Amino acid sequence: MNALAQVPADFLFALGTLRKAQCRSELRLEEIPAPARLAPYAVALGAEVFSPTAATRQVPVHGPAAKAFAQSHANTPSTDDDDELATGRFILLHDPDGSAVWEGEFRIVTYIRAQMDAEMGNDAMLGSVAWTWLVDALENHAAPHRAAGGTATRILSESFGTLAERPDTIDIELRASWTPASADVQAHLEAWSDMVCTFAGLPPLPPGVTGLPNRRLN
Repeated sequence: MNALAQVPADFLFALGTLRKAQCRSELRLEEIPAPARLAPYAVALGAEVFSPTAATRQVPVHGPAAKAFAQSHANTPSTDDDDELATGRFILLHDPDGSAVWEGEFRIVTYIRAQMDAEMGNDAMLGSVAWTWLVDALENHAAPHRAAGGTATRILSESFGTLAERPDTIDIELRASWTPASADVQAHLEAWSDMVCTFAGLPPLPPGVTGLPNRRLN
């Protein structure tokens, strides 16, 4: 029996819905190693948000399931002129036996990080705003879910010595997870990709969300 035959049908279906996700051209997605100890089956995608002129990469499929969905895509390499605005990870976990903690058989785990200037980063409401971006993105894409949770962290970077002239910066990090209501996770990846772009300060944004200015520091 080959490895693909051992992959649960529900997980294969979920991978197929990921392939259908329509993500913005500024978002570059590529497969990264999935965590091996969080669930029996997992797929992980890494994301980088660049300026609007940067080209996109197609969403690949992880592990043995790639044989079922393999396609040939030409990836455009990045250049030194590309302006990276935010990074992130999207991980889909699957346990056929289910999990009481997850409240289901699937779990989405995400991470997003973006840099901003010290004045904006010192806003006491930044963490709650970051969480609102996640909630709004899922609602705007009609991505039904439950048991959502997460943490928002601000990281101060100060430079000294020969780098003392660099301005202080603060990164915002959001680590979150939630349980999709079904194996159809297309809307969840689309919502997450929009959220990464929101962290990067790229328009257009969902209704009611205030965009951040381009704050990448050199």
